[in-house]
Amino acid sequence: MERLGSLWGGKFFANLIPVLFGLLGVIITNLPFSVLGNWIPSPMYALMPVYYWCLVRPDLMTPGRAFLIGVAHDVISGEPPGIWAAAFVATYAAIDKQRDAFAGLSGLGAILGFATATLVACGVHYVIFSLYRWQLMPVTGSIKEFAVTSILYIPVVVVLASVHRRFVGPLRREF
Repeated sequence: MERLGSLWGGKFFANLIPVLFGLLGVIITNLPFSVLGNWIPSPMYALMPVYYWCLVRPDLMTPGRAFLIGVAHDVISGEPPGIWAAAFVATYAAIDKQRDAFAGLSGLGAILGFATATLVACGVHYVIFSLYRWQLMPVTGSIKEFAVTSILYIPVVVVLASVHRRFVGPLRREF
């Protein structure tokens, strides 16, 4: 009986890890200070776990979870509700549709795959925000956010892969 409880607890914890990393990304992205004095925008850390676990373990990162992370981003950032949620769900849909192509990438190709997903998220955010404001917004902020997020995915994916190998994989194993 104890083993069954441990197994269920491990699966529960393994299921929470991707969402917790997404929510942690939301918090880090929206910290009220900048190391470089707001010269460079904060990267979309919340998108990184959505992309990673959508490819590696789509059963752990569902569209509903991507939506939840997007809503949390909207609420904490103070943006109109639903913009980042829509961007994250649209990005999830693009990744899901091309999962085999994205999952087969490694090295520079994997970074370019994430850059493609980031381009989708930034593009959807830009279009929806421009429609919300009824004017074309300056595109420079989106371009900077795209570039910074794509570059910083490199160290973050190392952390995500390590967490997946050490925690998610072993906790999901059936005994």
